[in-house]
Amino acid sequence: MSTVERARQLGRWLTLGTLVGALCGGASAGFLWLLDRATHFRTSHEEIIYALPIAGLVLGWVYHRLGTSIRGGNDLVIDRLHDGGAEIPLRMASMVLFGTLLTHLFGGSAGREGTAVQMGASLSDWVSHRLKLSAELRRDVLTAGVAAGFGSVFGTPIAGAIFAVEVVVIGRIDHRALAPALVASLVGDLVTRGLGIEHTAYPAAPHVALTPLLLVEWLALSGAVALTTAVFIELTHFIKLRGASLLPSLPIRMAVGGLVVVALWKVVGTSDYLGLGIPTILRAFEDPTLPVSTFALKLLFTAVTLGAGFIGGEVTPLFFMGAALGSVAARLFGIPLALGAGVGMAAVFAASSNTPIALSIMAMELLGGSAFPHVAIVCVLSHLLVGHRSIYLAQRLVRTKSGATLHEVVALRDVGAVPSTPASPPPTTTPSKASKP
Repeated sequence: MSTVERARQLGRWLTLGTLVGALCGGASAGFLWLLDRATHFRTSHEEIIYALPIAGLVLGWVYHRLGTSIRGGNDLVIDRLHDGGAEIPLRMASMVLFGTLLTHLFGGSAGREGTAVQMGASLSDWVSHRLKLSAELRRDVLTAGVAAGFGSVFGTPIAGAIFAVEVVVIGRIDHRALAPALVASLVGDLVTRGLGIEHTAYPAAPHVALTPLLLVEWLALSGAVALTTAVFIELTHFIKLRGASLLPSLPIRMAVGGLVVVALWKVVGTSDYLGLGIPTILRAFEDPTLPVSTFALKLLFTAVTLGAGFIGGEVTPLFFMGAALGSVAARLFGIPLALGAGVGMAAVFAASSNTPIALSIMAMELLGGSAFPHVAIVCVLSHLLVGHRSIYLAQRLVRTKSGATLHEVVALRDVGAVPSTPASPPPTTTPSKASKP
């Protein structure tokens, strides 16, 4: 490629990345503002939580009538990033926004990353189709949309870019899309902040030197993180599958899920496990009296909410579980609470999404550089220990985590049916088309 061609390519990526970043940053700003209003209203009027089953009934009916083509959510986005296919409907942006706000307004335990990623993907795919971009450029722009959505909703633009290129295929990063993803994520974050959105400020992790004993303790925490992650993923998938089998009607299934969440809320006697749970995440960084069961209860509330079909994301609830688990481990190991909570917060999501590099960087952006070596160790170890599990079943696998090469590129949802060849060379077959959601 000549210098002129490289300059043209860079100019194209800067232009498209800026356009996508501005759209996604504006969308994230509006979403975060509305989400803050919904959360504030719920905490000020907790009696509204009793209506969660009705909200589930309404939301389920809307998605049953209008959302069949977008029900795949983040998995649909990953499928399009890998295989192309039809345009992601623009209505995904408005519907996931509406669904997430309704979930949080009435007390469902969910996150916000899924909303931002899906909004970013639908907006960026709309741009690529209006501009009639090639399939290759479309993929770059779609990656940029994912990066801008993720980076702007958390205020972590570098992690957003890495997440977008790391999440599609486990163990392989698409460097071609890195430049547009970085541009879009940086622009999206600047736009979101420029519109007055303030992100959660986490306590900085203190500097703690690595020692042989601390490495052993991090290994123990990695095992606990992997176990917590596995339980969450398996329980959420079980509730989804079992619920669909017993209650084929989505509105009824979501209404029943809402009833269960309300019952759990009354049994535990606190609203700490509803919504995002940001106050409890921050508490994990400084309160040595945080109950040991905190992470397990958030896991249960979130698995029921998302398993029943409510809309949102998993990241912030996973941050909650990880911070609470890491805080307990810090008390046990005698290390600073802020370090333990920060490491756990990043590692649980890294293991759940198979994105250890992005989350190691995200931890630096949120907690400071002192956290990096500790977070990187636990993120990588827990990512390996959790096995071939993920909150994103559309993630592709070309090589198992033990090193065996698969005969073809497969989605995690299909990996059990595909044999591996430990000593075979890299596959030369064309990636198979995944079944559409």
